[in-house]
Amino acid sequence: MATVSKQYPAKKVKQLNKLMALAQKYHVIAMANLTKVRSTQIMEMRKSMRGQLELLVVKNKIAIKGLSQIDRPNLKSLTDSIKGQYLYIFTDMNPFKLNLMLERNKVLLPAKAGDVTTDAITVPAGNTGLAPGPVLSEFKDCKVITKIEGGSIWVTKDTIVAQPGDVITPRLASLLSKLNIKPIKAGLTLSLIYWNNMILTSKDVHIDIVQFTNDFINAARNAFNLSVSSAYPANKEVTTVLLVDSVTKALSLATKANYVTKDTAETILKGAELQAYAILQLAKNKGFSE
Repeated sequence: MATVSKQYPAKKVKQLNKLMALAQKYHVIAMANLTKVRSTQIMEMRKSMRGQLELLVVKNKIAIKGLSQIDRPNLKSLTDSIKGQYLYIFTDMNPFKLNLMLERNKVLLPAKAGDVTTDAITVPAGNTGLAPGPVLSEFKDCKVITKIEGGSIWVTKDTIVAQPGDVITPRLASLLSKLNIKPIKAGLTLSLIYWNNMILTSKDVHIDIVQFTNDFINAARNAFNLSVSSAYPANKEVTTVLLVDSVTKALSLATKANYVTKDTAETILKGAELQAYAILQLAKNKGFSE
């Protein structure tokens, strides 16, 4: 009985060869979750980041087959974790920088029932522009305190209606939609990254820019204060402060010691004049005449 060899479609073979070529060319192989990702976002990234990274969407079987044939240490651990739909990113860019870039390119979308929040959602105080009616029950269900004024519903104070990790309920999704609040971040989120023979997760490459900036500022301030308190001229700024402080202390000491220089003469003479005037007033009080 004749056997029929399985022939792979030319398109799949082309994708397989391209994936293997990119995996051998670039140092970083990243997998980004495609949930809530719009095709226009991928197209825009391809355009704006041309020359810095390459993007490829392939079926999991092709990705596993192609990556498993690449002789790179620990790369098989990446293929063992391929589950779901991913965009594959190939680049020589530092993965920390790559993650920051993807975060900046995310967009805000309306919430749908079942969405999981990534950040706290706040309904701000003020005029909602909504007329009183059935929507009032949605405000009540979401524990948002309101009042009626001028024919509109007003929220009396800023109200947090969801915390990070909460699941959006149908009632909350409906209310947020009516208030035109778009709380769901959508875009590419790194799941796994192969870099320097290591497998990293999105948490491993996440940098809180605000916290990092504050930490850097505090470190610089502490270093400056330490240099000044220890009188160590670490840089131009510290040296300037130390010199000003030294001159101020020297002038104060010279003045107290009545050591006359062009910088202390005026202060010393004024001080002597005030003392003489005080002595004169004391003498007058004692009955002495000039």
